Amino acid sequence: MSITTEGWVVFLLIGLVAGFLASLVVGGGGLISCLVSGVIGAFVGGFLFHWFGISLGIQNALVVEIIHATVGAIIVVLLARLIA
Repeated sequence: MSITTEGWVVFLLIGLVAGFLASLVVGGGGLISCLVSGVIGAFVGGFLFHWFGISLGIQNALVVEIIHATVGAIIVVLLARLIA
């Protein structure tokens, strides 16, 4: 299965929005750091929500993905601050 160009763009936009929202919550940096934390956070948040079986009960998949990615980005930023 290959991902289309539109899929990549949507994935990166979700990561950017999630990184921006995470930077509002925990303080943040620039555009690149928001994008990186959001993209990594998308994987972390998706894994954690699936692992713990948490369902938000929201019908809009885009909103759910942004919430998962934002929570994951917050966790990633906080862990990065603990390490550095």
